[in-house]
Amino acid sequence: MKRLVLLGGGHAHVNVLTDLAGQPLAGWDVHLVSPYRRQIYSGMLPGWIAGHYPIDACAIKLDVLAANVAVAFHETSGLGLDLKRGALRCADGSGLRFDVLSIDTGPMPDLQGLPGSVAHALPVRPIERFIAAWPRLVDCILGQCRRFDLVILGAGAAGVELAFAIQRRAATDGWSHLFVTLVGADDLPLAGVPLSSKRQTARLLAQRGIRWLGARRATHVEEHLISFETGEPLSFDACLVSTGAAAPAWPAADGLATDEQGFIRVGPTLQSLSHPNIFAAGDVAAYADARPKSGVYAVRAGPVLAENLRAYCEGGHLRLWTPQARALYLISTGDRHALATWGGWSWSGRWVWRWKDHIDRQFMQRFGTTG
Repeated sequence: MKRLVLLGGGHAHVNVLTDLAGQPLAGWDVHLVSPYRRQIYSGMLPGWIAGHYPIDACAIKLDVLAANVAVAFHETSGLGLDLKRGALRCADGSGLRFDVLSIDTGPMPDLQGLPGSVAHALPVRPIERFIAAWPRLVDCILGQCRRFDLVILGAGAAGVELAFAIQRRAATDGWSHLFVTLVGADDLPLAGVPLSSKRQTARLLAQRGIRWLGARRATHVEEHLISFETGEPLSFDACLVSTGAAAPAWPAADGLATDEQGFIRVGPTLQSLSHPNIFAAGDVAAYADARPKSGVYAVRAGPVLAENLRAYCEGGHLRLWTPQARALYLISTGDRHALATWGGWSWSGRWVWRWKDHIDRQFMQRFGTTG
């Protein structure tokens, strides 16, 4: 029997599993490899921190979803490939042969250019590690009677949402001694969105009592101190890092075609440019038409990946896919309020948060495994 291996439990692979529920792959043995039994939907993580959702409402149970479609689940990580043998090397010491491999492992935290961040800061990714560490951080905040300075490095959508969510949690739970600072390399937060949205975000940060420190590129992190290319160092009691996505080292090291950053190069069918029996989607992929690293594109790639994996396994015709040029971004600002951007357009308000909440809940309900 031939074997399809799905490496990673990202948003695109969740779609592949739901496709298999409708019609199994006859004559194929399917395996899912993921270090975690659940997939946290990143779009709802700030809502969990802010207190809007329990964590189970943000989680897709990968092991349950796999079991429902007779897919073997392996709770481990992929460490590399033996492309000559067609085998995946796993962190638990096992090897898994494949005829077709699909990779949707999500991004690594981009920490290589920030020495000391691993030892003295808490990366937001992998999300499960952040979730595990969050209660300890809350205990540190509550255990300190004097002022507690929390610094968030990285002012993209994830960093901005995190700052607003923590501020909302502090206001709700009475953490009056907590002071949040958001640090970004650009003059204004949210690079890539319309200027009006950047300015509005900066105003909202000020209104919520969140300090904005722009045009500051961090060079290294020490215990309780961040240094920058220009300007004075910044002291902190705790530091969270949300500075972008990095590629794992093994795809390039093991012979897959990658871009300059190490992300797996794929064509319009989502096949590897060097190995057509290997597919990739989500942040680990470098699409033929370059797009920002965003879960939006992983979600949109899911149906195409499912269709093309089935077509490849069954000898059918593969579909060409070009990611949309513009994506809708919905950015929560803590207090059941959100911003929306689409190309050069932007909106904000509580109605935007309700819109985002509806989209997020609808997305999660599609998979039917949330707690």
